Amino acid sequence: MAFSKPTEMIYNFASVYFQYLYSNPVKTKAIASCIINVLGNLIHQKLTGRKSIDEDRLIAFGLFGLLLGGSVPHYFYLYTRSLTKYPLTLLLIERLIYTPCFQALTLYILARLEGKSHKASKEQLQKLYWPVLLANLKYLTLFQFINVKYVPSMLRVLILDLISFIWSIYLTNECKKASVTDKKSKK
Repeated sequence: MAFSKPTEMIYNFASVYFQYLYSNPVKTKAIASCIINVLGNLIHQKLTGRKSIDEDRLIAFGLFGLLLGGSVPHYFYLYTRSLTKYPLTLLLIERLIYTPCFQALTLYILARLEGKSHKASKEQLQKLYWPVLLANLKYLTLFQFINVKYVPSMLRVLILDLISFIWSIYLTNECKKASVTDKKSKK
């Protein structure tokens, strides 16, 4: 049976990805997270009808993915897996401890990477933290349960990145709304 060209390309890409994931997991996850975050942000910008691309926001999301988006979840899952083998316990740790901390870190670092001052980043964090965290817990807990329960540990960060793709679109929207209201309140 002959594969079609797109199918063959997907298999080749997956083969290379798994090879790099095995030989250099943190670097591979960081690069994948960077690409996925940039794509999510770019798609959001296109869906909202922007005439020009906000390159600062693209760079901020890409840098965040590269520096923290792949490595932090990698080490979280690596160490928590050694603490517990039970998926429900892992999910509770992830949802109740890791998610609130990582969400705060994400909102603050993204604002800083976009060039905002510490004060402006802190204000944005205070404004967005609870609505974004509650939305995360409400909408992503089922996906995280599936990720923790059924996905092999080597692939968890990739699945998390795919979830993050959708989440980055949402997060971009929330950050943009906060920036717009900040500009309006300063006038």
